[in-house]
Formats: sequence, structure tokens, C-alpha cells
Amino acid sequence: MSEAKDVFEILMRENAEMLLAYLRASVRDRHAVDDIFQETMVVAWRRLSDFDRTASFGKWIRGIAAKLVLVHYRKSGRDPLNLDEHSLEWMDGRLTRLQSANGDKLSEKLVLLRECVDALSDDNRAAIEARYFQQLSLDEVVSKMGVALQTVKKRLYRARVQLSGCLDRKLPALEESV
Repeated sequence: MSEAKDVFEILMRENAEMLLAYLRASVRDRHAVDDIFQETMVVAWRRLSDFDRTASFGKWIRGIAAKLVLVHYRKSGRDPLNLDEHSLEWMDGRLTRLQSANGDKLSEKLVLLRECVDALSDDNRAAIEARYFQQLSLDEVVSKMGVALQTVKKRLYRARVQLSGCLDRKLPALEESV
């Protein structure tokens, strides 16, 4: 049992940052993120014998987390905007690609994202930074930027499309160098 525990701890340490990034992108409540992270670890530990060692541990653990995220939203009675199984799978796919890129730590890999964010227009970059880096609500972003809600939504949408395209162009180059 001790060997399984050691292996589990190593795998969790290697995947914790990516799992937290996944959860933070899925759930805005910081306390809920912490709770779901802990619950994911407990479920993964209990189901460790179900893990296919030929598969990606990161993908497996995010699959567990995705189910817990959906349970969280069902229990809370809140309907997450544009969050369903398909969007969680899409996000997992993006993180899987990012995880396979060069670099030992998530922070090293996120240099790509920072480069893409820096390439955005000033307005779109400000909207992305306020919403996702500062974790402001949409109303707070509207207030901070002094523009209408629809304008913020359009800027965020355009920025996400541009970021997706930028990452699509940059990730293949990194994957080839692995």
C-alpha cells in the first residue's frame, strides 16, 4: 500500500497545477475550487485501481474533476454559463496539449498564453485580464472599464477566439519539439 501511496503522491504533485487551472477555469468560487480539488484527490485515491496505467493520469484526474464540477453546479442550483460536458472535454483537450508541451512546470508552459494575451488589442487584453486574471465578475469588469455589459461580452468573446487561434498556432510547434 505504501508504494501505491508514493506513486499517487508523485502523480498528484505532477498534475496538481494543471488540475487547479482546470478547476479555476470551470468554477469561479475559490472555496468551491478548493473543495472540488480535495474531493477529486479523495475520489482518485479510492479509485486508483481503476486507473489505466497506459493512459494519461492528468486526463484521468480531470475526468473525475469534471464530474464533480457538474455535481457542484447541480447541487448549488446555479447554471454555469456555457459549461457542460462538451466544454469541459474541450478544455481538457487543450490542457492535455499544453501538458505535453516542453517545460516542467505549468508556469513555464503558460508563457505561451501570456504571449498570446500580450498580442491582443488593449481593450480585449484589459477585458481578459480583469475577468480571468483578476477574477472580477462581469458587473465588476463593466464598472472598471466604464462600458456597457454587451461591449464587455463582445470583447471577451473576441479575445477568447483570438487566444484560441494563437494557441492553436503555437502549440503544434511546441509539440513537435517534445
